[in-house]
Amino acid sequence: MAMKRRVAVVGLGSIGRRHTRLLLEREDVTVELVEPRKEAVAAIQSEFGLMRSHPSFEAMLDTRPDVVWIATPTPLHADQTVAALDIGSHVFCEKPMSSTLADARRMKAAADRAPGILNIGFYLHFWHGAIRVKELIANGFLGNVMHAHARVGSYTTLVNSLSRYQAKYPGQLFLDYSHQPDLFYWLLDAIPVSVWVAGFQGGDFDLTAVPNVVDLVCEYDRTLLTTVHLNYMQLPERHEYEIVGDRGWVIVDVFTGCVRLGNRQDGKARVESFAQERDDIFRAEQRAFFETTDGKRQPETSGSDGLVSSAICEAALKSWQARERVPVEV
Repeated sequence: MAMKRRVAVVGLGSIGRRHTRLLLEREDVTVELVEPRKEAVAAIQSEFGLMRSHPSFEAMLDTRPDVVWIATPTPLHADQTVAALDIGSHVFCEKPMSSTLADARRMKAAADRAPGILNIGFYLHFWHGAIRVKELIANGFLGNVMHAHARVGSYTTLVNSLSRYQAKYPGQLFLDYSHQPDLFYWLLDAIPVSVWVAGFQGGDFDLTAVPNVVDLVCEYDRTLLTTVHLNYMQLPERHEYEIVGDRGWVIVDVFTGCVRLGNRQDGKARVESFAQERDDIFRAEQRAFFETTDGKRQPETSGSDGLVSSAICEAALKSWQARERVPVEV
């Protein structure tokens, strides 16, 4: 019987707990915990059973686990990823890749020299709605894509944040929703040349961030424009995408599973729907990661791929601060 791989989950906030719960379903791994808050470790062990826990990240590294699964606050990602790669572990790092583009580059450099693999956790690649849009682009239904728009509004993100880091570090809205620039890169295979952002902090809320409302406009070196609206205000949440080409268009609602399609040739619109449990998206993401560590596929989002969203987020933050168009430098 093959030896089970040791997976050390670092950070037991909302996403760390989800990954831990789903990793425990697998028969080919043993899950270990790294979390400074003893009450968080006790809570998860009370719910899912006793698991080995480590008193610190450094103590965990001394045991040389097969996989280090990083789900800590973003400012910790770079140092933890580099340290884990340097001892030979595979690393799954939750998005965003890092707080700064310089740190993202440091992570990529560590991955380039390490025997283990690095994958950045952009789970939307495994969402059926995104997969359907990618199919429509590939089969020519949309024609030449000229505009893509994302809309995400979520006060819930602030509610679920145990460390409340969004209130401590300006511009966390860009990093929390690095999914959107990453997804457009994945769908369109294009990197913007510049970003322009308008945003502000407003509203009467118990939880907030600076800014808590932004709009991004991304320009490319071809006839393509992408726009992203983000806010920390809406409750219940909204999460939608619209892709427009010269032959057709598609609108996808993440929460309802509704896909609306329009085609210029027949002038008609139709509706498709899909059902996908949120946990199933993460199960697919985890399965792909372990296939990567087994040498069966390339990382879904490598260090090089992760640099793109990091570069866009950094340019977006600079644009918001300077109130001017900023080039994207991957």
